[in-house]
Amino acid sequence: MVEQSRILVVDDDQRLRGLLRRYLADQGFQVDCAEDGIGMDRRLAREDYAALVLDLMLPGEDGLSICRRLRATGNTLPIVILTAKGEEIDRILGLEMGADDYLPKPFNPRELLARLRAVLRRASPVRVGAACKEEETHQFGPFTLDTGQHRLYRNGEVVKITGGEFALLRVLVENAGRPLSRDRLMTLSQGREYNPFDRSIDVLISRLRRIIEADPGHPRYLQTLRGVGYLLDPEGRPR
Repeated sequence: MVEQSRILVVDDDQRLRGLLRRYLADQGFQVDCAEDGIGMDRRLAREDYAALVLDLMLPGEDGLSICRRLRATGNTLPIVILTAKGEEIDRILGLEMGADDYLPKPFNPRELLARLRAVLRRASPVRVGAACKEEETHQFGPFTLDTGQHRLYRNGEVVKITGGEFALLRVLVENAGRPLSRDRLMTLSQGREYNPFDRSIDVLISRLRRIIEADPGHPRYLQTLRGVGYLLDPEGRPR
């Protein structure tokens, strides 16, 4: 359950760390904190965490570099990045580096709680006893998406994929052949409303293409429908 999850907060603002530790603990989470990448690495070496709350503006190694480094090693730990208010480019870069969601500062702790619960749901396999329809496999090209085991396979081999990527791909394969708008994709995969200025769906689509397409610049499975949104073609037919 989400309420029993251990969360790691990495931020150099001591006051904010204390506030988030108290607030999230009151919501049932176990919370550890670090002030920089070195402290984070020490924590990650000792403990297993359900999610990482990561500030982008850190002393030493910044949050973007940390996010990129974790994903480069195959670490799929859900990451919610914190960015300075108005720094849209940082949010986009954070998503491109592999973050699952972002929150601009200043923020209401309740909003962070909602984002954390959402990324944890997306990262969790279907619970034992869930309806059978939830435990399905979907095939397209050499890929198999197993929603029960929360895994993606390519020719039988497990492919590393984050919770956000999995949630979006699941929506696409369950609606294969059907055009889906960004608004619909945001609602179904992330459980929140789409903002016209929010590029998170486009960034996740780009990340998915790097995973499933032989040539991400000329996608065959995950296709763009201009003025409409996106569509997954299980046959991989070029347009």
